[in-house]
Amino acid sequence: MSDDQDAPNGPGAEEAIAATRSWLEKAVIGLNLCPFAKAVYVKEQVRFVFSDATTPEQLIEQLGEELLLLRDTPAEQVDTTLLVHPYVLQDFLDYNDFLEQADTLVEVLELDGELQVASFHPDYQFADSRPDDIENYSNRAPYPTLHLLREDSVSRAVEVYPDPDSIVERNYATLRELGHEGWRRLFDDTPRH
Repeated sequence: MSDDQDAPNGPGAEEAIAATRSWLEKAVIGLNLCPFAKAVYVKEQVRFVFSDATTPEQLIEQLGEELLLLRDTPAEQVDTTLLVHPYVLQDFLDYNDFLEQADTLVEVLELDGELQVASFHPDYQFADSRPDDIENYSNRAPYPTLHLLREDSVSRAVEVYPDPDSIVERNYATLRELGHEGWRRLFDDTPRH
C-alpha cells in the first residue's frame, strides 16, 4: 500500500463529489442499476462526504464518525451516505480486504442490524469474473466509495419492489447491452476541474 502513504496528487473535494454525483445520476439512477436510489436522491437525503484520508486508519476513523452521524440523524434528513475516499485503498484487493474492518466497526459500534456498508470502486471485480467484464461496472464508481445504508430503509425498499432478486440479472443485461463504449459515452460530458 505504498501509494496510500504519501499525500497524493488527485482530485479535490469538489471534483470528487461532482464525479460521484454524476455517476449516481447517470449510471446508478439513469440506468436504474439501483431502483431504490432515485427516491432518496430527489428528496436530497443522500449525503456526499469527501475523505482526505491517506491511510486505512484515517479512513476507518472517518467511517466511524459517519456511521454515528447517520445513526443519530433522522432518515428524513439523511437516509444514506456516500463516503468518497480517492487517496486511500486505490488497489481493489486492499480495498476489498478493508471491507472486513468496516464490517467489524459496524459490529463494534453495535450498529449491526441497523446500518451496513456497501462498496464501490473504480476497479471493482466480482469473484470469478475477469477485470474487463462489463458486469463489474454495476459496482464501479469514479473513486473508491463506501456506501452507508440504513437496514430498515433497505428492507422497506425491497418489500415494495416486485422481484428484488431479479435486480442483479437485469443490471447485467443492461450493462451487456450498453457495452464498454456505451458506458464511456455516459460520462463524456462529465465536468472536470
